[in-house]
Amino acid sequence: MRILFLVPYPPGRAPSQRFRFEQYLDALKAHGHQFVMAAFLDEATWAILYKPGHTASKVLGILAGLWRRFLLLFTMSGYDFVFIHREAAPIGPPVFEWIIAKVLGKKIIYDFDDAIWMKDPAGEQGIIGKLKWQQKVGSICRWAYKVSCGNAYLADYARQFNSQVVINPTTLDTDLLHNQVRDQNLAGPPVIGWTGTHTTLRHLDLVWPVLERLEREGHEFVFHVISNEPPAYTGLRSLRYSPWKKQSEIPDLLQFNLGLMPLVDDPWARGKCAFKALQYMSLGMPALVSPVGMNTEVVEHGINGFVCDTPDEWYQALRQLLASQQERARQGTAARRTIVERYSVASNTRNFLNLFQ
Repeated sequence: MRILFLVPYPPGRAPSQRFRFEQYLDALKAHGHQFVMAAFLDEATWAILYKPGHTASKVLGILAGLWRRFLLLFTMSGYDFVFIHREAAPIGPPVFEWIIAKVLGKKIIYDFDDAIWMKDPAGEQGIIGKLKWQQKVGSICRWAYKVSCGNAYLADYARQFNSQVVINPTTLDTDLLHNQVRDQNLAGPPVIGWTGTHTTLRHLDLVWPVLERLEREGHEFVFHVISNEPPAYTGLRSLRYSPWKKQSEIPDLLQFNLGLMPLVDDPWARGKCAFKALQYMSLGMPALVSPVGMNTEVVEHGINGFVCDTPDEWYQALRQLLASQQERARQGTAARRTIVERYSVASNTRNFLNLFQ
């Protein structure tokens, strides 16, 4: 088969692309399939997309992306499937998707891992955000041959429009990338970690007071944040910030002893696919999560992490893990096993390949 991947971002850049389908490209090759990856944004536009200003360059980058999408329509006859991640274009109605499905008669595999039919409370606020067309998601689901969703919440939405919905979880390559385990017996204060983008920093508001309380009580720890932007919060002495870098992604995460994934319980957050928790757990550390979205499917309370709903639950879970290397190691081992068995590339490859049948 020949497959065209219509993706928003340059290959190898965005986590949603890297961990939802890019890491299966070798498996497609091994099964004799050919593919072309067509990004909407070029490297230059991607580099400035989330930076303030640069309005003219962003507009030109969007226009260039629309032109590339238009030219691709004339190559569609050579493809058996068109895999669309999130949307063919980040602005406006689903014109390209309609032409591909209804005029050219191509089989669309439509993939998404967020509740993209609604606005992200912390999403793009500039010109791109104003031109987004969230209501198109239902239409694209309806026109698709199959819909690939990251979790059950997203799948329930998609089934309103299409019966051919597959839960295709975000997965990690536990053989070639997330293939190391945190040694919980190393000397030094325990490191509580969080990683994410500027759009998810808002969720840390749930745990700042808890971390302050632990610090006031004399518990020794470091709170390490890895993100593309530092948190605005400055009330924690133990706070350490590192900018996210792809080349040091795994070594940076391996500095954590345990990882946090607090989530404000709102409709957008319920669509999250527990990616932070999956990353922590794959590297042999317990994950502490809010009971929102897919988190409760991944984390078994007291087994491979903790599910924390109230400030006191966050406090008790953190205090227990800070106090015991043995408990961190025990839960970390169980966490790693959960990922290998249920959320690894190896365990999900057949499910992914079946999208193209």
